[in-house]
Amino acid sequence: MLILLAFIIVFHITSAALLFISTIDNAWWVGDNFSTDVWRMCATNTSTCTAITDQFREYQSVQAVQATMILSTIFCCVAFLVFILQLFRLKQGERFVLTSIIQLLSCLCVMIAASIYTDRHEELHKSNEYRIEVSQGRYGYSFVLAWIAFAFTLISGIMYLVLRKRK
Repeated sequence: MLILLAFIIVFHITSAALLFISTIDNAWWVGDNFSTDVWRMCATNTSTCTAITDQFREYQSVQAVQATMILSTIFCCVAFLVFILQLFRLKQGERFVLTSIIQLLSCLCVMIAASIYTDRHEELHKSNEYRIEVSQGRYGYSFVLAWIAFAFTLISGIMYLVLRKRK
């Protein structure tokens, strides 16, 4: 049982790390001479960054992605703290339902963020406010990590739902 518990803790921490990296790192959309995320666009050849503000088209979509990614990260961290508290507080045989619900909310938030970005990225990257052409790019590793974090938080939420506290 101790090995299972250690695996669940490592799995949850990995999920949180993936969420932090995908939220913070500047690689949601990349090209040969630029990289962009939901916070800023950086030109690699001049090392200049432009913050994505309300001057950009589709800024509301970017704000929705920002908010849901931040919420997802917060929910994942809160779920871990609740799990640790429930680990010592629940009676033997009770389920980690609250932890599961919070983790599944994290899963839902990251899915919403990645889905919005997938749907709206073409309009966002056609904006004239960018100093260089960013429409010709591809999804970066932060975007892929967001989808992997979705899978990890979903699996983690389901594991908590079926996990029973045993001796």
